[in-house]
Amino acid sequence: MFIPFHDANTLKHIKVQWVTLALIALNVAVWLFTSLESEQAAQATTVGLGYIPAIAFGQARLAEGLDIVPEPMTYLTYAFVHSGFWHLASNMVFLWVFGDNVEDAMGHMRFLLFYLLCAAAGALCHGLLTTSPEAPLVGASGAISGVVAAYVMLHPRVRVWVLVFFRVPLPLPAFVPLLLWIGQQFFMLAIARDGDVSWGAHVGGILAGAVLILVLRRRGVPLFDREIVTPRAVRNEAGAGTAVAAGADGRVERLPWGRGRG
Repeated sequence: MFIPFHDANTLKHIKVQWVTLALIALNVAVWLFTSLESEQAAQATTVGLGYIPAIAFGQARLAEGLDIVPEPMTYLTYAFVHSGFWHLASNMVFLWVFGDNVEDAMGHMRFLLFYLLCAAAGALCHGLLTTSPEAPLVGASGAISGVVAAYVMLHPRVRVWVLVFFRVPLPLPAFVPLLLWIGQQFFMLAIARDGDVSWGAHVGGILAGAVLILVLRRRGVPLFDREIVTPRAVRNEAGAGTAVAAGADGRVERLPWGRGRG
């Protein structure tokens, strides 16, 4: 339906979204490692690190040598393995755009816990609903779905630039594309249980994210914010209707055409 590529939402509590950046780097590193392997080795990695419901529920066992990590760890490890570049890229774009503000609302360690719990919830929901329990589940979509749910509950009115149908760039309030996306996941789960996409993992992540944001956000961080708070430095320095930009020497320039340049 759409691809997000920018949101006008500054960080308020942290300077750098270290966990978000580390998660992106780790996902990219794992993909690069598996892409350099032989096809047989890459398949073994997918089976060994992917989440397989039949294994998790004790209905089958992996062949000797394929159990790379203990089975309970696959509730997490599957979320760092991707089946291809576009699978990786789509997940990482969502994490890049929305992860920083969710991390800002929680703090670094609680955001990491949040991300991993959403991944585990996605795996569990997939395992309970899938019609192909022997197939390995891979990809960060369960965790990313949790991030999306948390973001729309925190910042529904923030303007998000999205590419609609991969072509038309539009600035929309976050609740418009994100609630449409969330609705699509539940709709597809209802009508398309079979297929290559695990709608169950997406829904599990969404539900976990919506619950966890209630308890893991910082004290005083509101839900469903009603306005975009202008950074204090800009609000104090700028006149009405005038944009400003910081120069390399630290001075503030007023831009007559009403737009700031970063």
